[in-house]
Amino acid sequence: MANALLLGRREPFVSVQAALVVAIAAVFLAIVVARLARAWLRYRGERVIACPETRQPAGVEVDARHAAATALGGAPELRLSNCSRWPERAGCGQPCLSQIAAAPEDCLVRNILAKWYEGKTCASCGQAVGEGEWLAAQPALIGADGVSFEWSRVSADKLHETLAAARPVCFACHTAGTLVREHPDLVSDRSCRSRAN
Repeated sequence: MANALLLGRREPFVSVQAALVVAIAAVFLAIVVARLARAWLRYRGERVIACPETRQPAGVEVDARHAAATALGGAPELRLSNCSRWPERAGCGQPCLSQIAAAPEDCLVRNILAKWYEGKTCASCGQAVGEGEWLAAQPALIGADGVSFEWSRVSADKLHETLAAARPVCFACHTAGTLVREHPDLVSDRSCRSRAN
């Protein structure tokens, strides 16, 4: 009878211990996953750096999966997965990684573009090209020839040069202009009719 009572008391104690071990493991796993995800998010995306060899802009991408996988031990190990100077210079020592390690956010293409668009208005309609527009519909650029184009068509190594000569255009004006250019048969200009009446 006494043994039965002791066994009955051990079961709740063992289940509490098991639940505690599972809870600790879950917290540890959540910390590990959060650290991996933070490193992956921080190092993904195309970047613009100054090539140490040529002193010219180059477009690079960090191997974000490798950076995340090595982030558990402390600072992530960075290596390139792509460079605009490859395949010709694929064997370089990747000294440009020090620029990325020093300021990973400053050389990111999307951050460079966000700063460039900040406070600007559309060259066509005059509306502000706001931050909210980036989520639903990305703004575009108008070149010296007056034709709008998506900034994703610009290679990272030519980004600064292109932005120096371009003007901002909102998504709506870019879409309308592209439709008129590419499908003029689908567009009717009602402004002429209203003036005639």
